[in-house]
Amino acid sequence: MSDALLAWLGDCTEEPLAFVLGAFPWGEPGSRLEHFSGPEPWQAEILELIAEGLPIDKAIQIATASGHGVGKSALVSWIILWAMATRADTRGVVTANTEPQLKSKTWAELGKWYHLCIARSLFKLSATAIYSVDPDHERTWRIDMIPWSKERPEAFAGLHNQGRRILVVFDEASAIADVIWETTEGALTDKNTQIIWVVFGNPTRNSGRFKECFAGGVHEGIWTTYQVDARQIEFTNKVQIDNWIKTYGEDSDFVRIRVKGEFPRTGEMEFFSATEVEAAMKREVDNDPTAPLALGCDVARFGANNSVIWLRKGRDARSIPRQVFQGLSTVDLAQKIYAANSTYSADGIFIDGGGVGGGVIDNVRHMHLYCYEVQFGSKASGLGFITGTEGERYANKRAEMYGMLRAWLRTGAIPHDPEVQKQLMSITYTFNLRDEIILTSKETMMRDGKDSPDDVDALACTFAMPLERLNNAGGDGPHKPLVESEYNPWSPERMVA
Repeated sequence: MSDALLAWLGDCTEEPLAFVLGAFPWGEPGSRLEHFSGPEPWQAEILELIAEGLPIDKAIQIATASGHGVGKSALVSWIILWAMATRADTRGVVTANTEPQLKSKTWAELGKWYHLCIARSLFKLSATAIYSVDPDHERTWRIDMIPWSKERPEAFAGLHNQGRRILVVFDEASAIADVIWETTEGALTDKNTQIIWVVFGNPTRNSGRFKECFAGGVHEGIWTTYQVDARQIEFTNKVQIDNWIKTYGEDSDFVRIRVKGEFPRTGEMEFFSATEVEAAMKREVDNDPTAPLALGCDVARFGANNSVIWLRKGRDARSIPRQVFQGLSTVDLAQKIYAANSTYSADGIFIDGGGVGGGVIDNVRHMHLYCYEVQFGSKASGLGFITGTEGERYANKRAEMYGMLRAWLRTGAIPHDPEVQKQLMSITYTFNLRDEIILTSKETMMRDGKDSPDDVDALACTFAMPLERLNNAGGDGPHKPLVESEYNPWSPERMVA
């Protein structure tokens, strides 16, 4: 490495933006950055915030809440490489919400920028660390990738590097447990040391330490906060963003989190739009003879719950009245399903197989009737491409079916029924630690005084699997006979000469 490059790195010790602009081949023909001129404005501002805090003898703590796809992993990589390349014996840790996120996204992105960096010969990048090539500094000049664990927070307790530089990075920080924050905070006490703690994430939770960094939180006084709207970023997928806004509404919590980088109004969010539910109750029925007829059945598990049979033909979930039962045995409910299928000739039968539902499925199959078993808690099938929800990630099959129901609702027709409307609007959701949509369970809803959404679960079951369009879908479908009469043995047409 040339003396000139080493001198330049020394000049960038307190200038992270200058380092990023000079360390990578921005605009160089044939490189991965051929069509990029430098950081996005928000990324440059974060780098400037770090520079402003460096002369001050206290920890730099910056929290950034952002929408999806704004380039935060790239910024994390630049900060790591700048910290390592411009100050000898820098130490630090990087963690994220989950180990897969940490390995496949955060650390993978670092690998991309490491190979583009002009100072890469100073360091080695392994699967779990970036460290000095000098054997004498291999243990003292390094940043480690460490998955967090509530049971073993001690990995974040040894962040001492007196007189040097410490870097701590939390990626997708909203889901990192409070104990990890507290352990890290207690370790950053060295005097005369550059301490840089930066946290990034989608603001998926309305509680926890990440939320408390921002306005109104108990820790807002010690954090510099920043918010990034995905619509203002040059390279974000504007088509996907527009689809989200159309699906959820611009002021919905989903758009606040995924697009605007704003925290939800409550810890759990309404899954359905009241406007779209009302529109579906008023919409004229679409009579498509080739649309498949799906029969969904939610099986009651408790005495207060109902078993429900709901038939949906394409965009029409209104014309055939749903059937609601209470206190039926598994045998009796199987007979009701058999009778409904005999009347309407469903192209697919989908039965909730959880709990006592397995007994209903066994009895239906015993009657030589084919049906699909739906396990609400099973893995999502990835069928979102059918209804345009492929950009959404679901924690389980129930959430996925509800996502498809929500997308269908924009053009579908449902009964003008206050009970159905109430159940739809009672469904709430949040995000799990893998950043997947997860619905509030029926048990939790009932414990909170809400009715069990049995009717809507039955309708959701009709989205469990795609059905093929047919020329005679649903057989003849529901209809009145051409002639209605009672049998009369003495009628003239029955008399034989």
